[in-house]
Formats: sequence, structure tokens, C-alpha cells
Amino acid sequence: MLVDKPAGPTSHDVVARVRRVFGIRAVGHAGTLDPFATGLLVLVLGAATRLARFVEAEPKTYFATARLGVRTATDDLTGAVIESVHPAEWPPRAAVARELGVLAGTQLQRPPVYSAKLVGGQRSYRLARKGADVALESVEITVHGIDLTDYQPPLVSFRATVSSGTYLRALGRDLGVALGVGGHLTVLRREAIGRFHVEQAVPLDRLDAGATLLPPESLVAGLPWVPLRDDEAVAVSHGRAVVREGVTEGEAALLAAGRLVAVARAVPGGWHPSVVLPAGAP
Repeated sequence: MLVDKPAGPTSHDVVARVRRVFGIRAVGHAGTLDPFATGLLVLVLGAATRLARFVEAEPKTYFATARLGVRTATDDLTGAVIESVHPAEWPPRAAVARELGVLAGTQLQRPPVYSAKLVGGQRSYRLARKGADVALESVEITVHGIDLTDYQPPLVSFRATVSSGTYLRALGRDLGVALGVGGHLTVLRREAIGRFHVEQAVPLDRLDAGATLLPPESLVAGLPWVPLRDDEAVAVSHGRAVVREGVTEGEAALLAAGRLVAVARAVPGGWHPSVVLPAGAP
């Protein structure tokens, strides 16, 4: 299901709410949102939790606003101010647009210290809160597109579509560094994950047991779909492969009568189920 998260609750808070509303323990989400962030959370329920990785891997689109001139410990408005500058003149719009453009493409990004990255088996933000000197390795990310939408110094608003694992807080931080004044995010809203858009989502304060649950096959719409005969569907439900000529690599969604039966990986001469969904799954 799709939920529009307000500022304040954690992603886990939203999961807990869904568990209570639907009376089901197996609930997860495909992509965490920081508490101060708003927007789209894709919640997966029951057996569909095993399909979350297919959504998590999709590109994500965000709207963000950065406040130039102030650096914070968390790279957002919730952190302590660690530096504040007051330039005689703010960078011109052309310079802001140029530096945003430099952030596009595949690059190495240093995650925020206050993040869920693991360091020696512990979350980075927990170590940072204890005053530890946390050094995170840069990771490869891709910014598929980034556009300036408004500039009213010291506020810069932009929209970006990014790969999984990209921190928008780090983009705001790095933009400020590139402009020589520092910066942090004050607004972050996730607008889309792959083919799912926040306009389709139910606001958290209106979430009840009547909320729309999308079928599991919507989570794997990006995979090739392979229709099954009735006897093949039975075989797959017992973990057996189905024969198909020309299969060489990758994964596919196996469907019977329009219902997702399994996700399968390519094996010589066919597809072998790797995730099997029970009848009637969410």
C-alpha cells in the first residue's frame, strides 16, 4: 500500500500504525524516510514483504529545499548548527544552477554521519550521538536528473531523481560546500518511487482498514511476466521449475490467471522459483 507520511513520525512509526490497523505483524517498507521528511512510503504486507527489494531498487524522485550558509551535524534542520556564515552577497542563480548540474551523474557520495549506515556492526547515528568520531566510506550513487526549481537566497529548492542509496541531505550539504557557504536541508518530500507516485498515496491521518491494498504483482511490474498453465502453477507452488526455451539470465514474475505466483530466476531451459507466494497473498 502507498502512504503519504507527514513530518514527525519515523518510517517505523508508520509500519507500527499499519500493523495495528490491519492486525498483521508482517509489515515492512521499501525505503526509509527521515522523520523530518514527508511523502511516499511503499508499505508491503504479509508474504509481499519478500518483494520489497524490487521497489527499493527503483529510482526515487524528491523535492528538496536547502538553506545555504548554515551547516548542521545532521545535514538537515534537526541537527545542531556547527557553522554559520553571512556572505556579503549570496551566490548568483547561475552559479547555483551550475553547481546543481555538477551533482548529476554517477559519483561517489559520503553519507551523512547521522545515518543508518553500519560501522562495526552499529548504526552510524548511534555512534555519532555518543560523540564517536565516525568516518563513513563514500559509496557510488547516481543522480539521474536534478533541476533548480526556485532560488530565494538563502533558500534553494530543487527536484532530483536518484538511485537507491542516495542521500538528499548529502546533496544539499555538497551543494553548499561547492558554493563556498555550506548548507543543509530544511524540506524533503519523496514524490515517487519507480512507477508509484505520492498522489496515489493515502495520508497517514486517513489510514484505516478500508485503505486500498495494491496486488503483489504491482511490486514486480518491472520484471518480465511469464504466464503459467494451471499445472505449471501447481508445480511452481511446490518449488519446482517451469520449462521455457530461450531463457538465459535474469529474473521474471510468474503469473497464473493474472495472479503473481512466484518470482523466479533463470536456469538452463527455464525458470526456477526463488520467492513463492501463497494463494491469496498480500
